[in-house]
Amino acid sequence: MRRPQGLAPILSPTKWGRGGSAKPRRRGGLVVALTVFLSFAATQPAPAAPVKTADVIGRAVDGFVRPAYAALHEKASAEAKAVKALCASPSQASLDAARTDFSALVDAWSAIEIVQFGPIREDNRLERMLFWPDRKSIGLKQVQAALAAKDPTAADPAAIAGKSVAMQGLGALEYILHGTGADALASTDGAYRCAFGAAVAGNIETIAAEVAAAWNKPDGFAAIWRNPGPDNSVYRDGPEAVTDLLGVLIDGLELVRDVRVKGFLGANADADRPKQAIFWRSGKTADSLAANLDGMDRLFTVSRIGEALSDDARWMAESTHIQLANGVADARAASGPIDAVLADPEKRAKLEHFRLVTSSLSSLVGTRMTAEFGLTAGFSSLDGD
Repeated sequence: MRRPQGLAPILSPTKWGRGGSAKPRRRGGLVVALTVFLSFAATQPAPAAPVKTADVIGRAVDGFVRPAYAALHEKASAEAKAVKALCASPSQASLDAARTDFSALVDAWSAIEIVQFGPIREDNRLERMLFWPDRKSIGLKQVQAALAAKDPTAADPAAIAGKSVAMQGLGALEYILHGTGADALASTDGAYRCAFGAAVAGNIETIAAEVAAAWNKPDGFAAIWRNPGPDNSVYRDGPEAVTDLLGVLIDGLELVRDVRVKGFLGANADADRPKQAIFWRSGKTADSLAANLDGMDRLFTVSRIGEALSDDARWMAESTHIQLANGVADARAASGPIDAVLADPEKRAKLEHFRLVTSSLSSLVGTRMTAEFGLTAGFSSLDGD
């Protein structure tokens, strides 16, 4: 047996932890600390040409990660301005504008939230941006309590970042704009609620700006990910770096299917739980799911990691792209208030098919493709192991 050209075998990855420390981890779908394979037999066709890790990661960063975080910052800034304008001149039109910009912000976040490592993991930014799932309704209770008491610190832009993570991000802002009593925002009766919303929206803008800037630093995480080596505290070699790239799809698919969809889509219509769906108040559940898969597709395509597959396995890359696109189409066809979607047999069927597509993709990417890269399938990082 011989080592294949390109990216395999992939060894145990490390995690960009809080404060930039490197920590070993078990990647969802990939066994780490792990049984290492010399992944291809001598008789198996090698890739058409060697694929350089730096090129794959560089394309992922420059072609997807940086633009996606720039888009998130842009949408967060637009939303912060829209909420401030609403507070300054409350009306139904300005409330509608703030809700429209919130919708665009959710789409931008959902596309990039699949990359759950790097600067987003510092300072609890991931949880501060979106605290979900919130099975005990901690965030809801805290937001409702602040609204009831008109807590001045919750409406203070300088103080909100020190509040509970559940009060700082998209979940809190969604309730402020769409939850019980939100229509008061169209008049001066909603002055406190609007000030609270403006503080949250400004906090989201700050987080987005920080993460976008961190990815653009010449000596920041992008350089660390792109330049593995023996002196790199996070990625000792190229295969370790590529593991995190593949892990975006593997972990992302598990997150979407096992946490997001399973949380509200039952075995049958009688078992559905629409109020357990993410962004159900704003009607953005399916839009968020579509953006999740669209982000995966864009990252997978622009990185051209499929070029590292052997000629006989190259079909996996095309199939991955096709199935991701199919999943996006399914979710978009189920757009709208999730209770109405689930009550519509045709739209509900789209979500059922979406669930099947994500399961098929998990098998294709998490088992077959990773085997081609010298990995063996393992437990999920989302299942509590």
